Amino acid sequence: MSSFALPCGRRMAYALSQPTTTKPVVLLSNSLCEDYTSWGRVVPVIENLGFRTLRYDQPGHGQSPAPAAEDIKKTTFESLADDVAQLLKHLDISCLHAWVGVSMGGIKGIYFAARHPGIIQKLVVADAIAASPTVAGAPMDVFANRVAAAKTAGNMTTDLDNVGKRWFGEAWLAANPDEAKRMRASMDTTTLEGLEACCAALSSPTFDLRPLYPSVGKGADEALIIAGEKDADLPVKMQDMRAAVEESLVANGKTTPVALSIVPNAGHVPYVDGFDQFCQILTKFL
Repeated sequence: MSSFALPCGRRMAYALSQPTTTKPVVLLSNSLCEDYTSWGRVVPVIENLGFRTLRYDQPGHGQSPAPAAEDIKKTTFESLADDVAQLLKHLDISCLHAWVGVSMGGIKGIYFAARHPGIIQKLVVADAIAASPTVAGAPMDVFANRVAAAKTAGNMTTDLDNVGKRWFGEAWLAANPDEAKRMRASMDTTTLEGLEACCAALSSPTFDLRPLYPSVGKGADEALIIAGEKDADLPVKMQDMRAAVEESLVANGKTTPVALSIVPNAGHVPYVDGFDQFCQILTKFL
């Protein structure tokens, strides 16, 4: 694990494989409530294709400290994407062969492509919602409710128990004890402050991917959308994302079609419970 100081003074933890080589870089950006070790099984698959991997911890997750108390609620996807831009600058990486993002990591990929064009060649967005609950017109803000419940409990135990069941289902957890244990260790690095900071971005009235879609074609050359088959209604809802991203690429002279690939029997983090199928899809795209 390495870390560096962002301009705000907060440190950001990251892992860059084979740092002394010049192989192309594939960035792996994960969801809320897990650290970058969640990608542990995927890393060698990508490296065997001839790439380096770059992973990082979100604020208040893994080895990345949470923002200062007065800054937690100021966290947005704009600020999170710009943190990654600072990381790439620190590492002198001017081009990413691919940004592979799941959930929050996929949302950040779209923000990054729109705000920092010309860096990402291939963009992969998996299992990502398109807007905050407020912007989407949802009757309640599930992210604010989660933060309130965790604060009342004074710890992350119940929240993470519920996350594990929602992501994987109890049957999968029981049938895959080693993976369940590994993922719980990754999830247990989430702090209350980290949950609050990232949920601030997810709840923000500025979180809306739809105005950004036209800019994706300027910020990336190719794209792929992925969804776990069992991840609620995302396999259907992400069709709109797929169509909008493809339209943007075509408008910018990039004719490669954008596919929506479904990972059978997988949930919200398909690179875990749909590992083999996810890696097959990703390998072909990379």
